[in-house]
Amino acid sequence: MLDALRRDERAIEGLPIRLVIALVVGIASLSVMMNTISGLGSLGVTELDVQPEPEIVAPGSHSIDVTVVDPEGATIGNATVIAKSGTARLSGVQTATTDDSGVATLDVAPSLGANQAEGTVTLDVKPPDGSYADRRSNTAILVVEN
Repeated sequence: MLDALRRDERAIEGLPIRLVIALVVGIASLSVMMNTISGLGSLGVTELDVQPEPEIVAPGSHSIDVTVVDPEGATIGNATVIAKSGTARLSGVQTATTDDSGVATLDVAPSLGANQAEGTVTLDVKPPDGSYADRRSNTAILVVEN
């Protein structure tokens, strides 16, 4: 009987294909589980956006009121609004914190480059706590040469 087992080489025939199938099924299952787990954390997170007023300015010094809102339009207090150079230039980064009514006032002085007719100042939001997020791009301030 021992001699018959030594001569039998069939046991290894299906092993490599079974390992490949098990590996593919395992990776697919892991992918589904990871998507489910990563989705759970974002169920309670609300994406924020900004509403600058005015949205369109000329180059030079301006005071801009920026309202931070959630997808339903409710204002968010205690969020930090950050204005940075986009295609229009600022002398530095400007920050302001929203009040209880969700409005922050930024004093910006955007400028345009030579032969540049328009540009943008980008606005980012640092949410007040973990139930909010700002992963998507926000409304920008358009700077237009007169």
